[in-house]
Amino acid sequence: MAQYDVIVIGSGPGGYVAAIRCAQLGLKTACVEGRETLGGTCLNVGCIPSKALLHASHQLHEAEHNFAKMGLKGKSPSVDWKQMLTYKNETIEVNTKGIEFLFKKNKIDWLKGWGSIPEAGKVKVGDEVHDAKNIIIASGSEVSPVPGADVTVDEKTVVSSTGALELPKIPKSMIVIGAGVIGLELGSVYSRLGTDVQVIEYLDAITPGMDGEVQKAFQKLLKKQGLKFTMGAAVQSVKASGNKATVTYKLRKDDSEQTAEADIVLVATGRRPYTDGLGLNALGIEMTQRGQIKTDAEWQTSVKGIYAIGDCIDGPMLAHKAEDEGMAAAEVIAGKHGHVNYGVIPAVIYTHPEVASVGQTEEQLKEEGRAYKTGKFSFMGNGRAKANFAADGFVKILADKETDRILGAHIIGPMAGDLIHEICVAMEFGAAAEDLALTCHAHPTYSEAVREAALACGDGPIHM
Repeated sequence: MAQYDVIVIGSGPGGYVAAIRCAQLGLKTACVEGRETLGGTCLNVGCIPSKALLHASHQLHEAEHNFAKMGLKGKSPSVDWKQMLTYKNETIEVNTKGIEFLFKKNKIDWLKGWGSIPEAGKVKVGDEVHDAKNIIIASGSEVSPVPGADVTVDEKTVVSSTGALELPKIPKSMIVIGAGVIGLELGSVYSRLGTDVQVIEYLDAITPGMDGEVQKAFQKLLKKQGLKFTMGAAVQSVKASGNKATVTYKLRKDDSEQTAEADIVLVATGRRPYTDGLGLNALGIEMTQRGQIKTDAEWQTSVKGIYAIGDCIDGPMLAHKAEDEGMAAAEVIAGKHGHVNYGVIPAVIYTHPEVASVGQTEEQLKEEGRAYKTGKFSFMGNGRAKANFAADGFVKILADKETDRILGAHIIGPMAGDLIHEICVAMEFGAAAEDLALTCHAHPTYSEAVREAALACGDGPIHM
């Protein structure tokens, strides 16, 4: 049996990137995956399929609301849900097959099955035990239940994000429990397809942890698109009966009990680390109070030679954060220096408009007593955005009041998920807002709004 330098458990974005980087660095590498396809949650039932449905439903929205304004006249397209799901599945297949190709190209062995670690240096897959000098746990996360509530997910009437991606038909009504990224993205998909969508959220603001000004603007725009919100509501139970489900919840402001009924209830209350079956307790691997694997500054667990990355350790549950950690852990194992700048990890919500952020929020800066200044620019002042009926939202840059160094940025608007990276690169190099303001930006582009927001940190924007 082969002796591996590294065995990676899990082939999601963190795991497959770690495996590829290890192989590039000359390490004999294998990756354990129990699914029929590589790519983990992200490529199979998460990021990729949801973006396919978001893209398709946005095209429908454009046809229904904006085509005629541009002189594109004709009958509005009808929705062939079966074909839309086929398109989604084909998108998944081309991406997962791509990872399989990269494994072959980099001579990475795919150990098919579910893995466990009987002891340090050993990985068991099925009946076989494989030797590895190093092990990287990249086991990802799973759907979190609704805290303190009686809810059973049957993936038929009461669904997780996985079930929501493969409903047999478009429901007339849907209740989304949780106003986080997953709930709002999938809620947007079905709202565009004609579903009556109600979002029930325990907190008083959507997208917890996001900049407060963006939260308010985002919720206002989603309401305008037809989503309904019930805030400050603690879900007590979800009961399925026939082809309907009833959600019982209490309003926190007066403790009154309310009910709501829908064809489908989507439970979108977040995710939690998935480490079942790995044998971590028997190994003595330390865990955090939140059920995450505890790691040191080099992503090594309390057991020498065993590393962990991605959703199963501390930090934001983001595919690109896992990828960065995968590359960094590979570098460490190869005797090099691995690095992840946790202060510059962008977050994106792929609704329309998109929402993106990096660095600190105003609320965080106020809490730490940091002297800062704000530069803000509305997409209403951006020529390209107005031409494309995409002028909702703004760019907001937060900079140190004395040094002008960029501390954070928050964008709600067209292509926000792409625009944020200009600011990420600037922050990585310790740039000042003035550096962005003095950089020539092509006209007409959405990116000019970023420059204008940077100008607003100084003497003021040109076009506002």
